[in-house]
Amino acid sequence: MNLENYIRDILDFPKPGIVFKDITPLLKDPKAFREALIVMEDHLKDDTFDYFLGVEARGFIFAAALAARMNKGMIPVRKPGKLPAETYRKDYTLEYGTAGLEIHKDAIDKGDRVLIVDDLLATGGTVEAVALMIEEMGGIVEKMLFLIELDFLNPREKLSGYKIDSLIHC
Repeated sequence: MNLENYIRDILDFPKPGIVFKDITPLLKDPKAFREALIVMEDHLKDDTFDYFLGVEARGFIFAAALAARMNKGMIPVRKPGKLPAETYRKDYTLEYGTAGLEIHKDAIDKGDRVLIVDDLLATGGTVEAVALMIEEMGGIVEKMLFLIELDFLNPREKLSGYKIDSLIHC
């Protein structure tokens, strides 16, 4: 199954000049979604880690499903003000602005091996902020896993110290 056939381009979203990679057709099709999870899981067969970490919001979808399939815990990273307990915050730059993310302060213990999951790797700014949060909390970033990677933005340059896997390269 060609998973790229289930990714829709939306022009000028969220602002002019951006081509948004819409994964909702993939999520709507149970066979395509299941295939994406199977392929992602296959990319992890040789990795040792304790938790999946899902990046708001679409990263939650894949991290939670993979965590359930692989009998692992899932840690959410959210936009500021969305988590109920005490949080740790990191601000970062996007390809079209700035943003911040938060994680519960007790989500990661020293030495926890974490696998970051998100739907899309663009410039790497978001996932770099997440990786720094994990490391500053004493955790270890085992790997980063993405459904889609925008190769033309060269995100791996920014993330050169990390193991990265992506299913679809654009």
